[in-house]
Amino acid sequence: MDPMSPPTFHDQPGLDDWRVLLRAAEAVFVADGFAEAARFVGAVAHRCEALGHLPDIDLRPDGSVRIRLVSYDQRGLSTTDVEVARIISAIAATHGVRPRPLPMSRLEIAIDAIDIDAVLPFWRELLAYVDEPTPPGEQVTALLDPVRVSPAFWFQQMDEARPQRNRIHIDVTVPHDEADARIAAALAAGGQMVSDASARAFWVLADAEGNEACITTWQDRD
Repeated sequence: MDPMSPPTFHDQPGLDDWRVLLRAAEAVFVADGFAEAARFVGAVAHRCEALGHLPDIDLRPDGSVRIRLVSYDQRGLSTTDVEVARIISAIAATHGVRPRPLPMSRLEIAIDAIDIDAVLPFWRELLAYVDEPTPPGEQVTALLDPVRVSPAFWFQQMDEARPQRNRIHIDVTVPHDEADARIAAALAAGGQMVSDASARAFWVLADAEGNEACITTWQDRD
């Protein structure tokens, strides 16, 4: 199992069904009904358990199945995720389950803070979240839903306090090939572009009253 960056993942053949969101690879498949989708999930679960690499699977009443692959010991993607993603796509094809790559998104909540260590414990307890695993001695700057359903919260270091009351903005991570359409739709709905200086890593947008949100992708990141 070797680490794999998002660009390298997307360069691999046989992964057309999959998109990198944050540090994981995700795909959506649609079956002809809930029971057929459940049979597909059972086949995926059986094969992945035999491989020893278990994905997060979300089965919906409309027959859609969302699958998320990540190597937690690598804190991101690995060569194993590539192998398993190809296997899952092959199982989908065998079961007549159709890929539906768009639209997709993964939500995070970012909180700007002067003293992260002082504010993070409050949010940990309020949300009943857990610390994101970090290397020994490294500051914890993010909280995760322990069952990996609700959005992660992460904390961004501020240099000085802002006079505004609200210091929270929303990060919406989308597939790299969906970002432009998502931004255009937001702007057409009355939004404004605050900054595109860091595109394509992220764009800062705001609503009509100035409440900010970022559209983010894996591209152009250090």
